Amino acid sequence: MTGTRLAAAGAQVTPAIEVRDLTMRYDSLVIMKDLSFSVAAGEVFVIMGGSGSGKSTLLKHLIGLKPPAQGTILFDGQDFGGADADARRRVLRRMGVLYQNGALWGGLTLAENVALPLEKFTDLNADAIAEVVALKLALVGLRGFEEFYPAAISGGMRKRAALARAVALDPDVLFFDEPSSGLDPISASRLDDLILELRASFGTTIVVVSHDLASIFRIADRALFLDIEAKTMTALGSPTALRDDPPSDQVHQFLTRSSEGAS
Repeated sequence: MTGTRLAAAGAQVTPAIEVRDLTMRYDSLVIMKDLSFSVAAGEVFVIMGGSGSGKSTLLKHLIGLKPPAQGTILFDGQDFGGADADARRRVLRRMGVLYQNGALWGGLTLAENVALPLEKFTDLNADAIAEVVALKLALVGLRGFEEFYPAAISGGMRKRAALARAVALDPDVLFFDEPSSGLDPISASRLDDLILELRASFGTTIVVVSHDLASIFRIADRALFLDIEAKTMTALGSPTALRDDPPSDQVHQFLTRSSEGAS
């Protein structure tokens, strides 16, 4: 079920995320401008585009690591950038992020990595934290690997361990930065399965930065295309509809590149 169909017909529903007239800039260099879009609750929303188009920069804006040069980002109708420190912490508490390289602490076991956000943001005792950690690792297929260190497991397993940490606090919104990067097709497909399972089981809103066509066509309810030449978004819709009726040559070329399983 897509995010669009989660709401009753005709009902006015506040988007989980709304971006209004966003400009992204590094000093005087404009990366993207005039970005306006919304992400529905329970939707899998993909940010796509060529290398250097600003996909990861947009993700940094959405999770609060970089302030907008211009424009507004709202979470459940609240201005994230304009919120005070307490309100920002409450919003951040509802987010989970899976970074491109996983960003696990190499000197900590998988269990210790997953426990970190629970120790920092909850009042759970050690036994309760251990129970949650075991549950989250089992959720991503890593039961029995609690005492392994990141260097001792495969890249796909590290990504899944990082996902267990990202969902430790049961976030409302999950962000993924190139989740299939560096993975073989089987591991990438398994991670796609987990993304879809999280949405189906918990109604999690999911935002994914990706250039992987097979993944985009498989998981996305809608996708946003960032055009590096136009320096703005030039397409928004289901990947299949955008491929079959592309609004520009750039979108057509991006979505019809050779990619095993993309069709």
